[in-house]
Amino acid sequence: MGLIYNPTYNKTTERRKKMILNKHFTITYYANKHGKHITRRGQWTDKSRYWTSKLGDALMTYFDTDAQGYRTAKGSWNVRYL
Repeated sequence: MGLIYNPTYNKTTERRKKMILNKHFTITYYANKHGKHITRRGQWTDKSRYWTSKLGDALMTYFDTDAQGYRTAKGSWNVRYL
């Protein structure tokens, strides 16, 4: 039995290692709802997570500090710590 390489799992694992609990950041991603790139202020909490949709899309759920609620970024995104 051979070793199976899963690039999505490995990428998700690496991203998860970089996130720091309760640290504030800005996230920029393309929002289908708005039809453009948006930037939001967020925070990584114990309910935040990286995951994959049933269609295979990379997703990141984070706490939006301005709207006081959870949001999900899809596809690619850029995170910068404040």
